[in-house]
Amino acid sequence: MRIYTRTGDDGTTGLFGGNRIPKDDLRIDSYGTVDELNSFIGRLLEHKEMSDHLEFFREIQSDLFTIGSHLATIDEKMKQKLPSLNPENIEKFEKWIDEANEKTPQLRNFLLPGGAPSVADAHVARSVCRRAERRVVALSRVESIDLEIVKYLNRLSDLLFTTARLLSHISNTDEIEWNVAND
Repeated sequence: MRIYTRTGDDGTTGLFGGNRIPKDDLRIDSYGTVDELNSFIGRLLEHKEMSDHLEFFREIQSDLFTIGSHLATIDEKMKQKLPSLNPENIEKFEKWIDEANEKTPQLRNFLLPGGAPSVADAHVARSVCRRAERRVVALSRVESIDLEIVKYLNRLSDLLFTTARLLSHISNTDEIEWNVAND
């Protein structure tokens, strides 16, 4: 399979189903940001502290590809052929978050990203997830979008925040609390 097609040299890209739209379209920005999130989760998984959670996060990466395919498809017939998102994912996320929270100290303050490389990478993934959610919400205002995608991204950002906290615990790294300077 040839990687380059030259069809995007005019500033457009193809959606599933053949439609072409500008590369700066909100739809492209939405699934491009989801793709970026998937890449950051891949980076996060390279940390040894994530080894016990590899399978769970690989499923998330697969889900993000599914989300991207839905965002890249406007043709209704093509949409019927796409894999669907499992609504039980939200419950799985909440269960994982609750279990991880039991292993970490009670949250008493806002936290600054960092402390250990894995923690910092989890926070980067969280912030990219929030951006993906904002892009999808903006798209949903002008086009019909499965709101399960918004819910998924919202809960995933919570999961990634909890992941950062869990990684601080696993790596025995102090969390960096945000301290407001009093004048």
